[in-house]
Amino acid sequence: MRSCSLVITACVLAVAFAACNPFAPALDDESDTSGGLSDQRTIEGVFQNFQYAYTYKDTLVYGQLLASDFVFIYTNYEKGTDVTWGRDEDMRSTYGLFQTAQSLDLVWNGIVTAVGDSLLTDVSRGFNLTVTFNPRDVIRVDGRVNLRLARPSISEPWQIQRWKDDSF
Repeated sequence: MRSCSLVITACVLAVAFAACNPFAPALDDESDTSGGLSDQRTIEGVFQNFQYAYTYKDTLVYGQLLASDFVFIYTNYEKGTDVTWGRDEDMRSTYGLFQTAQSLDLVWNGIVTAVGDSLLTDVSRGFNLTVTFNPRDVIRVDGRVNLRLARPSISEPWQIQRWKDDSF
């Protein structure tokens, strides 16, 4: 008789826990229906979507941030030259990072400078990036980006036209 009550208790607990996963947060019915994405018609929205893309390793969101004529520039200090690549190479590189990293934690610091108008703006901003490949392989980067944001009209979203890595 005792083993029968243990089985019934176990079944009741199993049904109760199946309906309520203690390791998963409950869904908020009043949550943002945009899925966490921000309005990219604002400069801050671009940075928030960038952070979202890295956090969730979402290449679709990341790709929407980059203009078709996008250029990435960084300085190779060993050779003393600037290295550039376009949108396609950047998407492949970022996809590789998203696939190999266990987690990415990007924090944007305050905007250092923002110069431009409602259609073309250069924004310089610091960041902290933690890339975790596994618990024993964690890379922390503190740097600065200089982004040129462009859009055809004020009703359109901003896109990154040029990304110059000003990190040392």
